[in-house]
Amino acid sequence: MYGVDGRKFQRQYKQSISNFKNWKQKSHAEDWILYPENLSHQLSLDEVALSDGELYTVLTSKKAMGRKGSIVAIIKGTRSATVIEYLLKINKKLRLNVKGITLDMAGSMKLIAKRCFPNATQIIDRFHVQKLAIEALQELRISHRWEAIEQENNLLMEAKEKKNNPGIETFENGDTRKQLLARSRYLLYKTREKWTASQNQRAEILFSQYPDLEKAYNLSDGLRKIYNQNIQKSVAMLKLAHWFKEVEESRFKAFSVLRKTIMNHYNEILNYFERRSTNASAESFNAKIKNFRLQLRGVRDKADQSQNLGRKKILIILWNVKRCRTPQIIFT
Repeated sequence: MYGVDGRKFQRQYKQSISNFKNWKQKSHAEDWILYPENLSHQLSLDEVALSDGELYTVLTSKKAMGRKGSIVAIIKGTRSATVIEYLLKINKKLRLNVKGITLDMAGSMKLIAKRCFPNATQIIDRFHVQKLAIEALQELRISHRWEAIEQENNLLMEAKEKKNNPGIETFENGDTRKQLLARSRYLLYKTREKWTASQNQRAEILFSQYPDLEKAYNLSDGLRKIYNQNIQKSVAMLKLAHWFKEVEESRFKAFSVLRKTIMNHYNEILNYFERRSTNASAESFNAKIKNFRLQLRGVRDKADQSQNLGRKKILIILWNVKRCRTPQIIFT
């Protein structure tokens, strides 16, 4: 359109305009990159897969809110010893200024935060706690679904042998029992207030057929409501105690495991109610990385075999993430 050859511009951007070849951290970027100048009082620690399922530990600043200046460190792997080794390269004075760090419940993450940012309050992200509650609920739904599938298969086999109509039960909304359990997956993720009319009807049928699913849904929703309330830490402790009692009375194994998990990370989970700090900015940043990864479907250049680096694709992703740019087709 502008009289510029696309392939020529691609080469020019890659070799010169982007300044990728002169990137100071390029030599070690596959293993680690650090930007101490982006440190702020509040940080997020998370992990993300960059390429071929390779996990990287990502430390980001909440101050930048997922935009330019978010990256503090990206380190290959999740081993605490490796991550700590590279994070300790950051000036100690800067690290001691960090007041809070949001992370998940992994022991390695807690160790990294403790060793590298000793003055920071550790806050376990509410997303990871609520995710476990939803998984416990979905586990119960899936177990009922397998039973429904087996029941339907038996009916079909009997009907085939007797050459009769299988007579599969259909509910008033048109769902069979198997379909009801399969199609209820997404409504169980949401609060009742966000259900559509069809989801309300489906939920009413589901809970009438499976009262234990309604009880499990109320437990999951109850935990969500505790997090959604603007309450003090002491009030949250009381509400969690009531929730623990409900879990014990329900006798659901998965929720009992969740209760023990919360107890093991009790203080860090309660710290959320002091600052209401989440990993939302880190998740937003991870989504941006995944978007870059999706666009970089292939890289034509091969790695330098003499150095056995095999890092070209990852380097390009890191370079674009660092500049907060979308690579489009430049490096594909």
